[in-house]
Amino acid sequence: MAKIIEDLKTNSVTGWIDEHAQKLEHWSSEIWNYAELGLHEFKSSKLLAEQLENEGFTIEIGVAGMPTAFVATWGTGGPVVGILGEYDALPGLSQKLVAKKEPVIEDANGHGCGHNIYGVAAAGGAIAAKNYMEKERIEGTIKFYGCPAEETLVGKVFMAREGVFNDADVCLTWHPNSINSLWASSSLAMNSVKFNFYGKSAHAAANPETGCSALKAAQLMDIGVNFLREHLIDEIRIHSTITNGGGGPNVVPDKSQIWYYIRAPHRSEVEETYEKLINIAKGAALMTGTEYDIDFITGCYEMLPNKVLGNVLFTNMEKVGAPSFDEGDIKLAEELTETFDKGMKEVVVKTSGAPSELLKKVLHDEVIGPYDKGKCMSGSTDVADVSWNIPTAQFTTACAPIGTPGHSWQNVVSVGSTIGKKGMLSAAKIIGLSVVELMEDDNIIAQAKEEFDAEMKQKGGYISPLPEQLKPPVPAV
Repeated sequence: MAKIIEDLKTNSVTGWIDEHAQKLEHWSSEIWNYAELGLHEFKSSKLLAEQLENEGFTIEIGVAGMPTAFVATWGTGGPVVGILGEYDALPGLSQKLVAKKEPVIEDANGHGCGHNIYGVAAAGGAIAAKNYMEKERIEGTIKFYGCPAEETLVGKVFMAREGVFNDADVCLTWHPNSINSLWASSSLAMNSVKFNFYGKSAHAAANPETGCSALKAAQLMDIGVNFLREHLIDEIRIHSTITNGGGGPNVVPDKSQIWYYIRAPHRSEVEETYEKLINIAKGAALMTGTEYDIDFITGCYEMLPNKVLGNVLFTNMEKVGAPSFDEGDIKLAEELTETFDKGMKEVVVKTSGAPSELLKKVLHDEVIGPYDKGKCMSGSTDVADVSWNIPTAQFTTACAPIGTPGHSWQNVVSVGSTIGKKGMLSAAKIIGLSVVELMEDDNIIAQAKEEFDAEMKQKGGYISPLPEQLKPPVPAV
């Protein structure tokens, strides 16, 4: 009898996704075409908010001081299950749906990280779970968090500082990938910081002695940072770009700016390294007779995947299974794979820590257990800051050929094609089933919270990495 009830639940939730697949695919295509950068996602966030509102969710727009951030809420009472959705694109990745590099518009934006399907799958799962709960009269509240500007690690960090996630008991999410598995690894904590130097302009040939070069200050700072690397742990990454180096070479620059990302496995290591960079900036300013100030853009923590919630997601991944790719999907995947640089597929798979036998496949057609437990991925994510506020877990589904580089034109094609859309529909089903399971079993949520509380007791809890008065870098309209 229990199995019959379980099958009915599964069929009800997944059946809603199947019945509305074309609608969800259309939403993802619309957002793929919009390709809006972080904090500019006005059309993308509006589309998702309106569709959720049409399904009975109450919408709060402009949360945490960001016009494209929103919360959609449905239900009453507890438990409260949160779902994260993203929808921002990347600059310079405009691409047609063809297996050769061909932008729609040169240097325009493109969805190189799959956020066009990320937010739609999350919304689809939320609606499917809501319909089942409504039909079965299950009490509880679903909260969909519309999160802007993940690519610049802004949205969720500012939302976390304002306590936006604190009214949820747990939070679920996913991310497009080329492999169907639970995301069990941590990530790198990070600071994004701009150092501005101010000097004195002069004629670079006639009287350079009367000037103070702000550019030389930025260059000396970068030299100092490079010498610092010898005295940092291997896992720390510091990368930079000079965003303002002056105008013509015949004028001593009176202004310069160098932008750093500081990444490390733990938040405390980022903060320690950041203090060292500040001291280097002081020294560079002293050597050049310039002054400096700092624009703190954003910062984030490392990811804390909740094992209890992870088990829920993985169980439902096994129920749903891998996306069903057809001959057309395989053909496109093969054509895209042929465009990879030599050895790229091997590098991407090795870097991810995935099993090497996957190199024999073009598209991932199975669900495998987590292969990244205890590891730290080489990038950063603001989902991490949610995970330091409430229990959080995430998974990935195959939405691109195995070995597809992230933030590439090949990824833009994949997530805009039927490959990405099939992965998206699988993700929506997994999210929907997991939400319902949590709503029906308070014990799981209690266990997830117990795990979370123990981890926070050990680590000391969350303190926002953002300066208290810092506001989101919302563009002027």
